[in-house]
Amino acid sequence: MIRKLLLLVLLLDHFTTYTQVQPPSLKELDRSIPKKADKELQVFALFYNQYVTGNYFPTNDFLRGQIFGRLFGQNTTNTSNELKAKYFEQRLLPFLIYSPKLLNGKAILRTSFEIDFTWGDVAYGVGGNFGGGLSADQVNIQTQNIQLELLPFRRWSVLLGLQRMFDHPGNAYLTLFEQLTNTGYRLFYWGTDASGISVRYDGDFDRMKFGFWQFYENNPQDDDDVQRFEWMYEREVARFWRVALSADYVRDRGNGEGGPSILGQGLNSVLNDYNGTYRFPLSSSYKADIGWLGTIFNYNADHAMAPWAFNGFFNYNFGRVDTLAQDGNFYKRADIGGYAANIRLAYKYGQTLGDILHFDAVYTSGDANSLNDNKYSGILTGNTWGSPVSLYISHGAYILFPHGNVVNRFVAAVTDPSNLGFGVTGLMLNAQKDFIPHKLNGKIGGAFALSNVAPRNGGFIIGQEINFRVQYTPKVFMNLELHGAYLWLGDFYDSPLVNGGVSARPVNPWTLFFVYRWLLF
Repeated sequence: MIRKLLLLVLLLDHFTTYTQVQPPSLKELDRSIPKKADKELQVFALFYNQYVTGNYFPTNDFLRGQIFGRLFGQNTTNTSNELKAKYFEQRLLPFLIYSPKLLNGKAILRTSFEIDFTWGDVAYGVGGNFGGGLSADQVNIQTQNIQLELLPFRRWSVLLGLQRMFDHPGNAYLTLFEQLTNTGYRLFYWGTDASGISVRYDGDFDRMKFGFWQFYENNPQDDDDVQRFEWMYEREVARFWRVALSADYVRDRGNGEGGPSILGQGLNSVLNDYNGTYRFPLSSSYKADIGWLGTIFNYNADHAMAPWAFNGFFNYNFGRVDTLAQDGNFYKRADIGGYAANIRLAYKYGQTLGDILHFDAVYTSGDANSLNDNKYSGILTGNTWGSPVSLYISHGAYILFPHGNVVNRFVAAVTDPSNLGFGVTGLMLNAQKDFIPHKLNGKIGGAFALSNVAPRNGGFIIGQEINFRVQYTPKVFMNLELHGAYLWLGDFYDSPLVNGGVSARPVNPWTLFFVYRWLLF
């Protein structure tokens, strides 16, 4: 009680002194106290527009809209010395968040949509990734998320519906995108949207999540589904240090059905030829049980407490694939046993997060003889069941590995870390500087990649890349950016197996694009 009285006396004395020095004006006395922002509905959006030029493009006229997958793969992308691609792309991502006061913050509904198109493509039609033609009027809105978050107990949350499925211990809706892509598994395995249920616990020093996801549901009375189960636990074990453990399981009974469009999904689907993943030589009837066990180490996750930041992970991929024999029984076709490791090291040498040097190294095991030994020694990612699902995009490369500044065309030399099952060793080094703090930033980078198994009639070197970026921020959350990259292809592409079936090594790819980006609140 005495402490409270002393505190009250001190506050009154401070208030009296302040009013004696600066007496309030009549305008200040008449001014009403602003009410606390407590909106039930919040709306914000990302507007993205870019002009792109480069010398790689699909040779199939049918593939004018959304192009994804490996350069020189089944998507028919190729390079040329004579021809150049030139186009404008546009994207709008609106987000709506509704939290009714009636439930006192115990329920949150989130929805997000996507409208993508290339200027001048088509009009008066139906379909995603189109609608920029003359007169427009395209039915082209795409559902990204429709998700309900329930908060039944303190620190616990339950998320239901079509939601973000990320391989990161943080809450995908409350974690900055830079942290999602630079820490945890960095969306290396899973970085997309999926229907399911996830349960989270977020404590002061630890986090845990459980998840169930339905990839494919055809006939509800048949055992023909594809499902994923996940568990992840992260704990702060020392100052600035976090350690996480994870376990994932995919139960695949879809026999290659489902997935995007007519490509299918699963171990034996055509989707693998597009995404640059390993396509298992299996009959249409198979069943697979696939698991992942891994650990993550992270130091200085938000890069705010020290100049150095470090993130690394190791993950082992295992499982079994059975095929249907002529006698009507399933027999073991192959075992799965591969692994992946990644290290990201960054040093902030200046006063802002724009003054950074960062080094990235990735290694994935490869398979040299397909299933001749009844074993697959490479890794599997979510790209086996969807596209794109593995979003390993924060390495700084543009063409050698995929880059995130895309709308309709997600193409790279190595779009999946499995590299067609051959495995990959990748090294990336980037340096960036704020010439004007928070206003003008420049970046230059280089990347190099080896295939851990050489394809038939080809070598190990995939290529070397050099790239740059200049970014100007005229207003908060509004950017003007210029990007460019050039890739020297290696002897890996001497093999017709990986270079699109031609007899000679393809022309080196390059790209240049100018971006306008605005995050609206």
